Amino acid sequence: MRGSSVAEPAAGPAAGLRTEYPFVLPRGLVDDRGGVHREGAMRLATARDEIDPQGDPRVRQNPAFLTVLLLARTVTRIGAVQTVDVGVVERLFASDLAFLQDLYRRINQQGQTEAEVACPACGARFAVDVVGARPGGS
Repeated sequence: MRGSSVAEPAAGPAAGLRTEYPFVLPRGLVDDRGGVHREGAMRLATARDEIDPQGDPRVRQNPAFLTVLLLARTVTRIGAVQTVDVGVVERLFASDLAFLQDLYRRINQQGQTEAEVACPACGARFAVDVVGARPGGS
């Protein structure tokens, strides 16, 4: 619309905007039956996702709890667990929590999931997608 201050929508289905990122946890979520769930997905955070938890009394008491709330809002599934809430995030192993924190930062602040690494044998540098592929996938 001419003269409008509203931006026109981009062409195509969300103009190629990726809003959900699959991942494979390093260790996995252990369910009540002893099953291990490693594959999951995280969506992009919204402004509300970042603002609402700031007023939570648990965050005021312990600012580190913000991470748990952010992940509970943005992780859409872990294996067969379709409802990821605070209790699910609190049951994650520390290495999986750290992995998800890094993934959250990468997709929401840096806009990508790749990290530059160096081969320990030859020193060659290359990019690796940190979300990983499905087991047996490429």
